Amino acid sequence: MTAALAEKHTGTVLEPVRNTEPPTAHRRPGRERAFDDVPRWQIYVPLGIYLLFTLVPFYWMFLFAVRPTGSTSLVPWPMTGEHFSKVWTERSFAVFFQNSMIVGACTLVATTLVALSGGYALARFDFRIKNGFMLALLCSQFIPGALMLVPLFEIFKNLQMINSLGSVVVAETVFQLPLSIILISGFIKNVPVSLEEAAWVDGCSRFRAFCAVVLPLLRPGLIAVGSFAFVHSWNHFLFALMFLSEQDKQTIPVGLNTLIGADSVDLGALAAGGVIAAIPVVIVFAFIQKWLITGFSAGAVKG
Repeated sequence: MTAALAEKHTGTVLEPVRNTEPPTAHRRPGRERAFDDVPRWQIYVPLGIYLLFTLVPFYWMFLFAVRPTGSTSLVPWPMTGEHFSKVWTERSFAVFFQNSMIVGACTLVATTLVALSGGYALARFDFRIKNGFMLALLCSQFIPGALMLVPLFEIFKNLQMINSLGSVVVAETVFQLPLSIILISGFIKNVPVSLEEAAWVDGCSRFRAFCAVVLPLLRPGLIAVGSFAFVHSWNHFLFALMFLSEQDKQTIPVGLNTLIGADSVDLGALAAGGVIAAIPVVIVFAFIQKWLITGFSAGAVKG
């Protein structure tokens, strides 16, 4: 009755209220996205298998390094340090470790400085052969280091750098530069030119403006490039084997190779040497993981 009178006086027809809620409104909380419907075991099982295949070799190496000679226990107890003492003193691993640190640190510094200057030139200046130079840098990544051993050996021989740590540093730096320059160039392009222009207006030279304005913003990229150069030179075996002949000049990868005899292998000493070689790399990645991911991603986004 009331509805009829309202219709008579207003001349409008009352329509039933329709449900305008989207069909997704009736979904349970936390189920809006499709990948949330995947059972958790389908995520954790593959990850667990991957971790198993990744960590078991490291555990096996650690087990051989700390258990006594002749033991077959799968649990590292009782633990012993005889293998570490043997490789550190009798096998001259203290010298190998020192040489590897020198090569790694010098390669880090040289690669970072050269890549910084080259990357800035590619990011801020336009010249005729710029695209060709970038193409040459990319193509150089497809050349294996083994193909360059003979010409590098002849060059270092003429320069009297054979059996010198400097030859390994130069070779490692040369092979790290193409990728490092490309990454630093991409990272510098993400820094607005207007920041440098404002410093120029304030009276700064190009070099001073770069050091005061651009360089602090390049910290993630520099850490990524430097750490990558250090780890690669620390683990590289070929250059140290070819250019270093005296035992007191050899690095850890070559030192590990000396533990493998023609008729027998001292597994305990070899495992202890592997643990010593892995410790610096693990420490480096543990402290710079955040900067490493940020640096590589930022340097590869904008080209």
